[in-house]
Amino acid sequence: MRYAGITERLADLGGEKWAVHNAAREKMARGEAIIELTIGEPDVPVDPALIEVCHQSMLRGRTHYSNGRGEVGLLNALVEKYRPRHPGITTDNILCFPGTQTALYAVITALVDAGEGVLVGDPYYATYAGVIQAPGAVLQPVPLNIENGFVMQPADLRAAVTPQSRVLLLNTPHNPTGALLDADTIAELGQIAIEHDLWIVCDEVYEDLIFEGIFASPLEFAELRARTIVVSSISKTFAATGFRSGWAVGPAEFCTKLLPISETILFGNQPFIADMTEAALRGTFDTAERMCRSYAARVGMITDELATCPSLKAGKASGGMFVMIDVEGTGLDGEAFAWRLLEEQGVAVMPGASFGDNTRDLIRVALTKPDETLREAMRRIHAFASALATKSKAAAM
Repeated sequence: MRYAGITERLADLGGEKWAVHNAAREKMARGEAIIELTIGEPDVPVDPALIEVCHQSMLRGRTHYSNGRGEVGLLNALVEKYRPRHPGITTDNILCFPGTQTALYAVITALVDAGEGVLVGDPYYATYAGVIQAPGAVLQPVPLNIENGFVMQPADLRAAVTPQSRVLLLNTPHNPTGALLDADTIAELGQIAIEHDLWIVCDEVYEDLIFEGIFASPLEFAELRARTIVVSSISKTFAATGFRSGWAVGPAEFCTKLLPISETILFGNQPFIADMTEAALRGTFDTAERMCRSYAARVGMITDELATCPSLKAGKASGGMFVMIDVEGTGLDGEAFAWRLLEEQGVAVMPGASFGDNTRDLIRVALTKPDETLREAMRRIHAFASALATKSKAAAM
């Protein structure tokens, strides 16, 4: 039977990237003790008050159809959230979606046709390749290097632009590296977008998980707002990954054009989850603050634990839930290192190749495990890398 081309374009961009994670889960299901550092699932629970809001909303009958743009209360809460960086914002500038992933898929679908280019930092979040290639667009990588703290360099962006480029996809704080774009860098990148008439799509889901530096957004620059769309959600800030509640913020004309696409995909999300999201945005919850304290300390602990292992180098992380570790000095690439680490030490990490071509010699570790569990994982990683070095020296004698 015949299938649409999208099935081929996405055939290798789904679960295959998570093969090590899936193998670790299978081992855990068989009763093996595995330290899982593969996914960004917060290690703190959703605040009980938000669950109660959701529960009471369902009891009040908020379980019926919504509309394509979003529930009024939530839209107004989002206007209040973004007004400090976008003074002229109204509800016409917002569409609600079930999570950042859905928002990003719809936004990219609205901006590019087959053969057109989306510029994105390499490494990039694992699903970016899929949302770009789904409409037949081309992922145009911009190298993010560990020497620059994985921050996109304007010169590298300029070198990557082609006549086919239509969109610059940014992510700050960045997954998988934890890099943070400062205001000056965003301004420089934005100027290149203006010169080449590029849309800017900025994934800001980790906005509130910053432990070094100050968050900046393209929306803060008046000259960039007409070409900027921001996507985000409550998943990370409020440790509410399973509730799937997100949004897109952009020019009113863009949102009007995006609305039929949104309505075709899902025609609104759940009112009771919208009520919970509104309560989260209007409330004074400390979930993100607690995560920031924990993750900052864990970044320092990882750096300290690996400092005496010359074949490993931990990357700089200013926010988010992950740290990248360069394993090139072990003689293995990230893929081989991750698989052997799982088999020999019972620690599951993500190979850098899951996030692009520029990090094949790296692995990504999640910061979302209790301190002692994460410390034990670092000890095992250190021991594994040291054993590789010892074997390498013995073989050379």
